[in-house]
Order: sequence, then structure tokens, then C-alpha cells
Amino acid sequence: MAPQHSARFLQIVDDARKRIREVTVDDVKARLDRGEKFLLVDVREESEYAKDHLPGAIHMGKGIIERDIEERVPQLNTPLILYCGGGYRSALSADNLQKMGYTNVVSMDGGIRGWREKHFPLDK
Repeated sequence: MAPQHSARFLQIVDDARKRIREVTVDDVKARLDRGEKFLLVDVREESEYAKDHLPGAIHMGKGIIERDIEERVPQLNTPLILYCGGGYRSALSADNLQKMGYTNVVSMDGGIRGWREKHFPLDK
């Protein structure tokens, strides 16, 4: 069951969504199936990532992504797809990465919960 989010949290997420691009779970699955080249980034907590994650995803939690992204992804035009539990933390992270100059970043709306609901494969 997804946690209830506070009104203020949802307000900042809605604000970030005005500036970012989002894709659906189905879009990401289709891109993976086509073998498209992009970096899939799980921004959840490390313990969440360790439990399971999308195939091929790397972990850079929301708490550290802004600090570590430039070392890991030096090219600002690298295609990045961010996801979290439901699409909220990834929206906030996508907004911040755009502020840092990343030009090809999107957030997966629905997050890993939407991925699981469709019974798409996960890595452990």
C-alpha cells in the first residue's frame, strides 16, 4: 500500500512536474525491449533498491544524486530515466538534474509500483 503523502509534499511534486518530462511504465518497458540506450536510475533508498529494481538500473538515491551525478554521468545530454516508488521522488530529482544542466532527463510516472502491477520483470 502506498503511503499517504502530505499536501505540502504533493505541492512541491506538482510544481516540479510543471518543468519536467514524464514517461509511463509502458514507455520505459518498450524502450528496454527495443534495446534503446539510456541510463535507468533508481532514486529510492538503498534498502529499497537491494530488495528489487528494474533490469539494468543503477542506484543513486534521491539523497545523493545531485552530489554524485556529475562523476557518474559527466555528459549533460546523456538520456536518463529516473524512477522511484511511485514517481514523486523521481520527479523532484529530475527537476534538480535539469537545474544542474542535464538536458535529457525524464521521470517514470507510476514508479516501481506501476511496474510491479504490470508484472514486468525485476532484478534482485
